Amino acid sequence: MQLQSEYWPALNYHPAAWSISCFPPVADPLFPPEMTTAGNVIKCKAVVAWEPQQPVVIEEIEVDPPQANEVRIKIVATSLCHSDLYFLYESLDKSLFPTVFGHEAAGIVESVGPGVTEFQPGDKVVPLFLPQCGECRFCKSPKTNRCEVAMKRHGQKSTEHCRLTCKGKKLQQFMETGTFSEYIVMNQMAVAKIDPAAPLDKVCLLGCGVCTGYGAAVNTAKVEPGSTCAVFGLGAVGLAAVMGCKAAGAKRIIAVDINPDKFEKAKVFGATDFVNPKDHNKPISQVLMEMTGGGVDYSLECIGNVECMRSALESCVPGWGVSVIVGWTDLHDVATRPINLMLGRTWTGCLFGGFKGKDGIPGMVKAYLDKKVKLDEFITHNMTLDQVNDAIELLKKGKSIRTVMRFSPQ
Repeated sequence: MQLQSEYWPALNYHPAAWSISCFPPVADPLFPPEMTTAGNVIKCKAVVAWEPQQPVVIEEIEVDPPQANEVRIKIVATSLCHSDLYFLYESLDKSLFPTVFGHEAAGIVESVGPGVTEFQPGDKVVPLFLPQCGECRFCKSPKTNRCEVAMKRHGQKSTEHCRLTCKGKKLQQFMETGTFSEYIVMNQMAVAKIDPAAPLDKVCLLGCGVCTGYGAAVNTAKVEPGSTCAVFGLGAVGLAAVMGCKAAGAKRIIAVDINPDKFEKAKVFGATDFVNPKDHNKPISQVLMEMTGGGVDYSLECIGNVECMRSALESCVPGWGVSVIVGWTDLHDVATRPINLMLGRTWTGCLFGGFKGKDGIPGMVKAYLDKKVKLDEFITHNMTLDQVNDAIELLKKGKSIRTVMRFSPQ
């Protein structure tokens, strides 16, 4: 599609264009070459969630050396995503605990295990919660970013791949990442090598939220120039979806949220219209259809609320409207009347914005360095990881977009 190469060059990404030689290792003061931790168990700090719906605590943990095909990473910066809160406070899945949360981060390779040829100590990397083995039929298909090998690993629900231990107990790494730890161990298929010029305290946001929202617009919805879009929810994912709609050339981008304080931030990312459902005594889908003369071309639900998912679908114009489910929930079923689809609307969803992680993240990093993608504007707070419970409270109260955390002051 010509649009994508014009507005988003990274979508036409080819792995050969970003080979390992493209990112030679460079000296970095955050990871001096004289460190001799390779091959040893590392004792470090981590944020541990011992049980659901309880405050997380800072603990000293042990991190094993990487085994075959694994990479041990020193986490430099990690941010708090609503998905961490969801699985800590809302999800019905209690088998996660004890765990180390965090899945949106960037760091530096400390050491590699046997069989690893793609990475070496000193490489700057982004851990991936959605791995890419590169060999299975899913990885070889341009139609999906799922990975068959990763799906089997995630379905095992065991501590077989856990390399973190605290007080004699194995800790699970949330989404097999667990970036609220000074060090983590990842399979090499779940690590993306990035440009050594990238600031890790900014590009860490590409590990989840920004790619999820941006990709939902450009990869999944395939927003077209001159179109009208509606984005439901103005957290980090929703704001990234707004940014994606703008990058794709949308003429009108309607931002929908019950918190009007977020409208000014949405304007920064490209929103043109703003709707607070609380200001209307009619369904929001009806409001949007009246605003647009029959419905929007594209809608993106970035909240994880099944009622909003239905509203987003029904806000689309009959005949060709496309609605994308981006927000996560596993608590309720979603439903609509068949006629809403029979009239020609398309209802779909995506994970991680449709990006294949190893392929997509280096391209997004380049887009940021080329000033084609915003990241700094998402960051509302900078903290140390010792303040993680404060960061959680800010996000729960809707007072932050993204809080970036480090283990020591910057």
